[in-house]
Amino acid sequence: MTDHWNALEALAQNASEHSILSLFDTPGRAEEFSTQTGDMLFDYSKTSIVAGIRDALIALAGAAGVAEKREAMFAGEAINDTEGRAVLHTALRNLDGGPVMVAGEDVMPGVLATLERMRGFAREIRNSKITDVVNIGIGGSDLGPAMAVEALSPYHDGPRCHFVSNVDGAHIADTLRGLDAKTTLVIVASKTFTTIETMTNARTARAWMTDHGGDPAAQFAALSTADDLTADFGIPAERVFGFEDWVGGRYSMWGPIGLSVMIAIGPDAFDAFLRGGQAMDRHFRAAAFEENMPVLLALTGIWHAQVCGHASRAVLPYDQRLKKLPDYFQQLEMESNGKRVQMDGTPVLVDSGPVVWGAAGTNGQHAFYQLIHQGTRVIPCEFMIAANGHEPDLAHHHQLLIANCLAQSEALMRGRSADEAREKMRTKGFTGDELERQAQHRVFEGNRPSVTLSYPLLDPFTLGQIVALYEHRVFVEGVILGINSFDQWGVELGKELATSLQPVVEGTAPAEGKDGSTARLVAFIHRNRDPA
Repeated sequence: MTDHWNALEALAQNASEHSILSLFDTPGRAEEFSTQTGDMLFDYSKTSIVAGIRDALIALAGAAGVAEKREAMFAGEAINDTEGRAVLHTALRNLDGGPVMVAGEDVMPGVLATLERMRGFAREIRNSKITDVVNIGIGGSDLGPAMAVEALSPYHDGPRCHFVSNVDGAHIADTLRGLDAKTTLVIVASKTFTTIETMTNARTARAWMTDHGGDPAAQFAALSTADDLTADFGIPAERVFGFEDWVGGRYSMWGPIGLSVMIAIGPDAFDAFLRGGQAMDRHFRAAAFEENMPVLLALTGIWHAQVCGHASRAVLPYDQRLKKLPDYFQQLEMESNGKRVQMDGTPVLVDSGPVVWGAAGTNGQHAFYQLIHQGTRVIPCEFMIAANGHEPDLAHHHQLLIANCLAQSEALMRGRSADEAREKMRTKGFTGDELERQAQHRVFEGNRPSVTLSYPLLDPFTLGQIVALYEHRVFVEGVILGINSFDQWGVELGKELATSLQPVVEGTAPAEGKDGSTARLVAFIHRNRDPA
């Protein structure tokens, strides 16, 4: 692998001698450096990747065993080897793809039975007096469904959906304020039913419902595998929907964690979402790497982050309803690939995953695009745009949205030279030293890379494709980095320390043994806390 990384670093040095814009002097570049599956187009031509670089990246993927590990994942092998688990979120959307074996057992009958139970429950709730659904979860039990419900709001014809994740009491208080406890369903999403933030919020919601005339026994549901704990909480078994340990939290929206989405948009639309994911799975398994959208998206990310050294990546969906998508992808990638060691416990050979962030366009243009265009750090951008919006009577809005999206990627690549800036200032009447000073402020270096994902319309099927595309992108990047993308030990230490600190904060245990900073902060909080 070291030889492959060294070859790519040499190619990066050569690539820096040519502008991205100059690559378009070669006819057909846009066609050669883009790929399509179904109605979805991925364009990576506005990067410094050329044929030789792409070949070297594909060779890197081959040497890392991407194809073999891909098939091991779909075959149900325990590729999450630090936890001894299979990784089979793809089985949750395998609506008609045949058996999926784990330890010699076909898991699909159980997956389909749970899905059918979810459909029945969703129909029951949609046809009942329930007006509002409150999903209580955190991380993967919150970010995915919250994102999807908002993304698919044109298809939302069920009860209103609300999402509570933060243990900060403000979140649950603000969410429950104004809801009718008699017509609210609360979904508690925690595989173990022990997640402290989720269970704290769940107990608060149960007390609120009881105090305001609701019936928790009839108006709570659980997404959990801990049948004993859900029963102790008072949730009947028929309202508990479990999923196996081969479904990781941040990959779980396709199953019971997506129950709020199914209630919002209905079982048929949710099935379309699953089929979008299934379609991307099939493309991922069948397409050659040169045409494979998840592989090419991953290789572009590897080129920018690990080879070129760009430490962050901006996800920029030009769709207001996808405003939560950057947060969702942030967890998907940074929790998956934010690792320091390879599978064998040795340090990773290169930097691991980049910082992922972003916002919906065009809002981001008036917030942080200044840094992207003229800052000293190069930030690769990933644009998303639909050909059509859901508001035909506001088509002029969508045309302006598309123009802004395409203009930004062009501007990042093209930039503005000093000569162009000088001419611009000369026409405004500046001369001499002041002309030069004013011109320098208007120079854009350009040559800043971006990719664009485009599709006809953001519907359930398309959203399923997008989510599965990025899931597989994270998998490919993880394989190339030699890491396990499916554990998250980095979140454990903070949880352990929070548990030990809670009695200290409450004042029932001394701060002995804590560092000076923590002890002083606790003392300050004790002095300034309002008496109970």
